[in-house]
Amino acid sequence: MEETKTDKYSCLKLENQLCFPLYAASREILRKYTPFLKEIDLTYTQYIVMMVLWEHKKLTIGELGKYLFLDTGTLSPLLKSMASKGLITRTRQKDDERIVNIEITKQGEELKEKALQVPEKMFSCVQLPEEDAKNLYRILYSILQKQNS
Repeated sequence: MEETKTDKYSCLKLENQLCFPLYAASREILRKYTPFLKEIDLTYTQYIVMMVLWEHKKLTIGELGKYLFLDTGTLSPLLKSMASKGLITRTRQKDDERIVNIEITKQGEELKEKALQVPEKMFSCVQLPEEDAKNLYRILYSILQKQNS
């Protein structure tokens, strides 16, 4: 009878939760990013916004949110802060003021040079063979795409 109780509750064991190692690993990775990002005066979320803008230059908040899997409510205060740093501009579309365009500034573009060192430094911190990293990347993006389709 005791075995049945154990089996019934095994799904509640931390070691059986996919979400926990994802959560813990994410926190650990972000902790390792922090000192490198402080050197360029960005938070992790600001950094990922900049990576998208370095590639696309100008997007709406909605488009940016789709790239980052973040909602407008999360992005708006973040973007306001980044605009005050001079990294981006925010302008409302004339034909529909609900839509806000985000565009990288010259200062934001210049930050790209300083940011080049971040991925290299992170790679040296995360001890994961390249093949494992590629597999993990593929699996995580598969999860994200299935949740957002």
